[in-house]
This record gives sequence, C-alpha cells and structure tokens, in this order.
Amino acid sequence: MREFREIIIAPLVTEKSTQQKNMNNCYTFRVSLNANKIEIRKAIEKIFNVNVLSVNTIRQRGKVKRMGRYTGKRADWKKAIVKLKAGDSISDFE
Repeated sequence: MREFREIIIAPLVTEKSTQQKNMNNCYTFRVSLNANKIEIRKAIEKIFNVNVLSVNTIRQRGKVKRMGRYTGKRADWKKAIVKLKAGDSISDFE
C-alpha cells in the first residue's frame, strides 16, 4: 500500500471548486494518476480526519503546446472531487 501523501498531491483552488465547497461541501484535489476512488477516500479520511460521502474522479489529458516549431505535451493528470458529510470541513481550504 502506498503512503497517503503519495495519493493526494495537492488541493485545487479555483473559482468553481470554491463555489462547490461553499454550496455542496465538495473539495477538489489533484491526485495520483493510478489512484482509485477507494484509495482516495481512505487517504482523505486519514489525512484530514473527516467523513467522506462520495468521490468523483476526472482524468485530464495534457494539452499539446508549441514553442516555435517544436511541439510538446503537458503531462496527463487526475483530479478528485470529494463530498464530505454535513458538518465536516477541511481547514486547509479556509
């Protein structure tokens, strides 16, 4: 089993994720590409000491970028939207 800090890479703070946090008690994280929903749920519960109701994952493909005549590709990544039980919150987002 991997370390919980290897599964959860970083919190994602955008306008949309802030609205979801305020309206639906959902928090968004950047997670490891090969992490599944069960691992993400356990990692969030252990790291932040909260109760998770559901986990939705989205796999983002990296964009193709050009620098002059050279082309490259950004890395693929995965994000997880985690819904918490009513009354629970993560203080790192506040």
